[in-house]
Formats: sequence, C-alpha cells, structure tokens
Amino acid sequence: MVTQEQRKRQLAREKFLRQQQRRTAARRKARMRNSVIASVLGVILVGSLALYTSDVLKGDDDKSDAAAATPSPTPSAIADPCKKPAEGKAKTATWKKEPSMTIDKSAKYTMKLATTCGDIDIALKTKAAPHTVNSFDFLAAKGYFDHTKCHRLTTNGIYVLQCGDPTGSGSGGPGYTIPDENLKDKSLKDNVYPAGTIAMANTGQAHTGGSQFFLVYQDSQLPPSYTPFGTVSKSGMTVLKKIAAAGESTGAGDGAPNATVVINKATVTKS
Repeated sequence: MVTQEQRKRQLAREKFLRQQQRRTAARRKARMRNSVIASVLGVILVGSLALYTSDVLKGDDDKSDAAAATPSPTPSAIADPCKKPAEGKAKTATWKKEPSMTIDKSAKYTMKLATTCGDIDIALKTKAAPHTVNSFDFLAAKGYFDHTKCHRLTTNGIYVLQCGDPTGSGSGGPGYTIPDENLKDKSLKDNVYPAGTIAMANTGQAHTGGSQFFLVYQDSQLPPSYTPFGTVSKSGMTVLKKIAAAGESTGAGDGAPNATVVINKATVTKS
C-alpha cells in the first residue's frame, strides 16, 4: 500500500519530469527558430552580395571592393561644381553592325571629352584595342556622345564614372557590339584597374561592349573582363576627382552623380 509520503514524492517526481520535458521542448524550439533566422539572413546577405556584384559595371548596354569609409553626400549637402550643358539633344541612332575598320592601327589617337565639368583628354591604345578605338572614332564623328549625361558614379568598392549612354538610363547602346580586347594589358596587375584607366562597360558576357565606358578615378579591384582602351591625362584626372568629390545621389555609393556631368562634345583625333 502506497503511503501518503510516497504519493507526495511520486507526484513531485512527475511534476519535475513534466518541467524538464517542457524546458527541453522550449530549447529545441528556440534552436530551430534561431537556425531558421540564421538561414534567412544568410540568403538575404548572399542575395544582396550577388545583386551588388552582378550590377557593377554591368550590361549598361544590356540595361557596368573594399567599402568606402564614408557614404556619398546627399544632393542637398553638396554644391554642383559643373556648368550648365550646352544647348542640344543627345542622338539615339543605332546601327546594325560594327563599323568597318577605318583607323590606322599603327597611328596614335587621342579622345577629348569636353564636359560641363572640364575637358577630359585621353590617350587611346590603338594598337592594343583597334576595334574599340575604331568604334569610338566612328561614334564620335557621328556626334553620338554629344549632349550625353554620364549617368553613374560609383564611390563604394570601386571608383568609376560611367558614361556613353545617349538615353542616360544605363540601357542605351549603338545597336552593335564589339569584341573584348587588351584584357591582358600590363597595367592590370592583381585584377586592379588603376586610376586613369578608361575601359568598356559590358553586360557581364564576353564581347558585349557597345558605347558605354567607365573612367577610373581611383584604383579599383575588378575582374579583367572590361577592355582597357586608354589613359586619362593628368588634367583630366583633376576633373574626374572634382566630379567624384561631389558624390552620388543615393548616398549608398552607386547612383547618378550629384555633379551635372554632360559631354558637350566628344572628338577623336589622329596625332
């Protein structure tokens, strides 16, 4: 026969076991919840990184790494250092195929971008990137770059000003593509495009460059898949740094320049 004292002890043991079971179940549920949260955060982080890296200098003809210490100023916090654009409208003509080769591959060519922020002079790498230089010679002669906005400034991770789209949206192009060239240029060491480089934007796929290009104002870590076809002059670098100092519109390091950067006139000259 079970005594009253034994019954009390049995009830106490059962109560203790129920408490232990509840605590174990609670711990298991918390672990599962934390695991789910960690997985979701991981997916968000990976997705964000993929979005960022796939968008850098990407397909601006299809639609172009360490973080900067401080975000770009907001538009209201910076004065526009550039002048008003010259009168005129950008052209949006397109062509079905790459222009025939008309440049002298053995000659030296230069390009001048007369912008609202100052002139940017560029020595072109004709021998190393003849298709690219020939295309720019053709487009400049057609007035294709005249009155076009430089639509993108990146100040976080890479440091470039992107131009060459007459629509100003990042999705325009001349209707044809040109082959990648000069991807083993001796200036590209350790996957770094040095300050002063001008290179082609593309869609992220091989041989998809069109008219859009980017100007590097500070050494930038990038895969060697963007045709480097020229070098910006010292005075041109001063102009680029002035534009970069004004920041970009989002404050997140990648957006439209706060400065009104418009190419009033682009010319390619044989020297």
